[in-house]
Amino acid sequence: MYKYDHIDQTLVDQRVIQFQNQVERRLNGTLAEEEFRPLRLQNGLYHQRHAYMLRIAIPYGLLSSKQLRTLAFIADKYDRGYGHFTTRQNIQFNWVELEKTPDILAELAKVEMHAIQTSGNCIRNITSDAFAGVAADEYVDPRPICELLRQWSTLHPEFAHLPRKFKFAINGAKEDRTVLLCHDVGIELKKNPAINNGELTADIYAGGGMGRTPILGSLIKQGLPWQVLPSYLTALLRVYNRFGRRDNLYKARIKILVKALGPEEFARQVEGEWANFHNEAKQSKDNFTQAEWERVAKHFTKPNYKDLTELSDEQLQSHADSKLNASEKIGFTRWLERNVKPHQVPGYASVILSLKPHGTAAPGDATSAQMNAIADLADQYSFGELRVTHEQNLVLADVEQMELLNLWRAAKNYNLVLPNIGLLTDIIACPGGDFCSLANAKSLPIAKAIQERFDDLDYLHDLGDITLNISGCINSCGHHHVGNIGVLGVDKDGEEWYQITLGGDQGNDASIGKVIGPSFYANEIPDVMTSLINTYVEQRTADEPFIDTYRRLGVAPFKEAAYRNNGKHSKESSKGAIA
Repeated sequence: MYKYDHIDQTLVDQRVIQFQNQVERRLNGTLAEEEFRPLRLQNGLYHQRHAYMLRIAIPYGLLSSKQLRTLAFIADKYDRGYGHFTTRQNIQFNWVELEKTPDILAELAKVEMHAIQTSGNCIRNITSDAFAGVAADEYVDPRPICELLRQWSTLHPEFAHLPRKFKFAINGAKEDRTVLLCHDVGIELKKNPAINNGELTADIYAGGGMGRTPILGSLIKQGLPWQVLPSYLTALLRVYNRFGRRDNLYKARIKILVKALGPEEFARQVEGEWANFHNEAKQSKDNFTQAEWERVAKHFTKPNYKDLTELSDEQLQSHADSKLNASEKIGFTRWLERNVKPHQVPGYASVILSLKPHGTAAPGDATSAQMNAIADLADQYSFGELRVTHEQNLVLADVEQMELLNLWRAAKNYNLVLPNIGLLTDIIACPGGDFCSLANAKSLPIAKAIQERFDDLDYLHDLGDITLNISGCINSCGHHHVGNIGVLGVDKDGEEWYQITLGGDQGNDASIGKVIGPSFYANEIPDVMTSLINTYVEQRTADEPFIDTYRRLGVAPFKEAAYRNNGKHSKESSKGAIA
């Protein structure tokens, strides 16, 4: 993985000193809160419902075991013994004290981490495929481009005060695992022998996003040579910076501009802006050079893989059978099916560690004990590295197939092997009203209630792939718009209600879910889920996933079932909120 040079390290070290001074001035009263607010936000520090929350950047979701141990240390010393992995592949600590935050940033700087640009109207942490560099379906490793663009966008003076926050996602695999089309800019990397001499190119999608106005991004540029990404993206951001609305917070994202102009006109304006300086830029330091590529790409070479033979699932199961009792065989088999993914290199696999235990922890939360244990597992089984997924789980990317059983046993001791990846209880959820000051309703109790209702793994495996996403407000940090089933917390006269959407999906066939009707009380949600799932089971054809059944039948049978016994929409119908 990328290692800081003296420029990177100097930048984060100086930022710690600057923020220490700013915090001291805030604490002694010489810096007012309205003056301090933009400064703390530039360092990822929010003031939430109960305390300050610090959001730490994990560039494109890649972590070393040393970094994870530091996060565990921070959780113990400065927070309440746990951290929350987010849908932006970051981590948040929800209980930090203001006066301690410079010390936390200093600890992060020691392991080449920071919280810069995890907040504010700037280019945020760039996200990518959690299986980058190892995915069996990958045609380009996106990490060098991710890192080059991270360096290009960090503290970029021209884009420090955009109309609103700006999010990039970068994919280089056949399957999109980045929710590419729901980002302000999605970059799909390719190699085409007929373009750019067979070198790397990029297709650019712009104007995607969730929130109050969910829109899928539009293709505005194809076959862009990788070398000119900085100048083209500079042109794109200049158009947004110039014409993006600043008079209305809710209409300031680039998706509103692209929708208003139309993708073709937006693309034309970007081309015009690009042409104004492209010839000059070709000769300038703005574009990437081969030397820059080589400087960064050398950090993403393959680890020292052994020369191993690829094993089939049957061979893996046969290898494990004699070492497992009957109960363990079921658990291990299910884990192989749901949590173990194909790898580029024969004899290796990638493993997803589930952070979605049924009802015992919030989705995406990891205790300091779990973080330390995962760091040890990464050292022992996966070359000391791990990944964060936007689905709020962790990945050990390079595990020898013959070590899968040993890894499963070790991870089981820390409650990390629940075989529910991609199933109904692999819920994506934001912190919601329990922590977030923007939330209209709580997310975590809803997730807990659903996990407790559907706690039968046999049944979950029979249901198959279903995504369920929960957001506590329209800002959509839980990505509810792209859940097959989405739950959105809304406020009605000071009470928490929940709106249901169906038909959302991520991946190559991404779609935005549709609202099925009036919202429900919190205590109705588990029954609503039961009604939706029962309808799916009754209506599905053999091996038909939930999303395909929904697309075949439409919303009508699901809606009728959801409201048949729920959604009375009166205070009298409520049995109280879920605790």
